[in-house]
Amino acid sequence: MKDYEVKILDDTDYKFIEALKSLGMSRNVATTLTYLSNVPEASSQEIEMSTGLRQPEVSVAMRQMRERNWIDIHNKKAIGKGRPTKIYKLSAPVEDIIKHYERKIIEDTKTTMDAITKLKDITRRM
Repeated sequence: MKDYEVKILDDTDYKFIEALKSLGMSRNVATTLTYLSNVPEASSQEIEMSTGLRQPEVSVAMRQMRERNWIDIHNKKAIGKGRPTKIYKLSAPVEDIIKHYERKIIEDTKTTMDAITKLKDITRRM
């Protein structure tokens, strides 16, 4: 049997996940992002074991993160026969990912405020 060590999320990590979710990030992406920010790289199996996410949840999170260019992926050759294992690494600094959400929230708030201003203008003319 092989010794296998994985990191697990702690209370600070769970607070970080909740903060990311409050910005509109999905639980799966927030959890995966938090885990990847704590390790140099990881396979989806390591992410599953460490976070409690199921394989489909990790796959969906990875697809969304890949679409946003937040992760790099490379293959690790399997021992013996079998498919290579995909290894994921965070490629965007966490600060840049947070700035992405900050810009989105500012833009959404501006759109909402513009709509409120228009409504006020219309009601003044009534």
